[in-house]
Amino acid sequence: MSSYQIDTRKKYDDSYKKSVNNPETFWDELASQNFIWNKKWSKVVEWDFKKANVSWFKDAKLNITINCIDRHVKNTPDKTAIIFEPNDPYEKNKLFTYSELLREVCKMANVLKSMGVKKGDRVCIYLPMIPELAFSVLACARIGAIHSVVFGGFASNELASRIDDSKAKVLVTASCGFEPGRTVEYKPLVDEAIKMASHKIEKMILFQRSGHEVKLTAPKEISWDESLSNANEVDCVEMKSNEFAYILYTSGTTGIPKGIVRDIGGHIVALKWTMKNIYNIDTDDIWWSASDIGWIVGHSYIVYAPLFKGCTTVLFEGKPVGTPDAGAFWKIISDYKVKSLFTAPTAFRAIKKEDPDGKFFSKYDLSAFESLFLAGERADPDTIKWAENLLNVPVIDHWWQTETSWAISSNCTGIEMMKTKYGSACKAVPGYDVKIIKSDNSIAKPNEMGDIVVKLPLPPGTFPTLW
Repeated sequence: MSSYQIDTRKKYDDSYKKSVNNPETFWDELASQNFIWNKKWSKVVEWDFKKANVSWFKDAKLNITINCIDRHVKNTPDKTAIIFEPNDPYEKNKLFTYSELLREVCKMANVLKSMGVKKGDRVCIYLPMIPELAFSVLACARIGAIHSVVFGGFASNELASRIDDSKAKVLVTASCGFEPGRTVEYKPLVDEAIKMASHKIEKMILFQRSGHEVKLTAPKEISWDESLSNANEVDCVEMKSNEFAYILYTSGTTGIPKGIVRDIGGHIVALKWTMKNIYNIDTDDIWWSASDIGWIVGHSYIVYAPLFKGCTTVLFEGKPVGTPDAGAFWKIISDYKVKSLFTAPTAFRAIKKEDPDGKFFSKYDLSAFESLFLAGERADPDTIKWAENLLNVPVIDHWWQTETSWAISSNCTGIEMMKTKYGSACKAVPGYDVKIIKSDNSIAKPNEMGDIVVKLPLPPGTFPTLW
């Protein structure tokens, strides 16, 4: 494993020190590179400690989809933006170029506009991992609506609580989702959630999956295909940098779902930076985050970050085992020449359990594969070592959460590769001023225990407040 690991940290140290010692300069330089701003910021960051209020790129104006679709259509219209690998026996894989993605997003944006959705309105999205989920998210961003994605198949009471809290105007859903060995019927769950919710949505758009069509009640409920009558291009709504892109609910430690919000300007700058600097992904690479858009990993690294970067992102409906077997990941990596995979340690524990000797792995060509990133829960050393021995590439544990939207600590492979320390999520990522504080409020020395704290204000792209 030593062939790809180094001991020096000069590049990392220089980048990290600049980010914490001169954050305004650090982020000002990054925000000035290859973004389309309708209006430039008057101030990089404005921070009110007493009110715990932060504004990154204050007074700037822009739109998300100009930066993750339109600018790529102008330069590389025929480049593949999304590869969809389905878990539906009636469907085949689909590839969408940036031009095709723009067309699909505009179709959905027109539908939402026709239903009265305007800037600042909330749209609840309850879909399986299909392209229409990405189209819906980006359509909201294009017209300035705030999307609230709820993991497809979540219990009715959970969906109802999110509808109530967000006061969603429109609900976008599907007839069903496919899990290994079973079909999850969405419509009964949605109907029950609507009954339970105090706030009543105005319209429902439902995507009919082949072989699993359901009856709809007009005029409140309309099918996806019937609604997409207007394919005209939709102008982007100009948004302030500190307005919200989305709400994503997380229970955290309270047991009550809390709505994490993401601002627009900081979100774009930070996530695009991470694609090269943390994951070493360039615009010509194929990137795959094997998660769900219902979680923060999917928001950041299935939809937004790879499209901000302008590379190709894989959207997979299946699971690491059972769709159809423990070789599902290897087949996709081989078929599409995936450079890097980001998934949860649980996925690799499932693969290891089903295929401990890597018999499925040996069937596929993974010569283009360069790195595996793990996050979501602790990556135990045994699983990391098993994956290293099987893949013969760096296996990198990194740490972050819904509140941050990108990594707090990681081996930043695009800056400088470091040695693996098993059980560790490596060093703090540039942008996060991280300290370990002991119970007496002193800073811990190496190998001393303490609480992990991050100095405020948090860097761009992290949550500025709660909904």
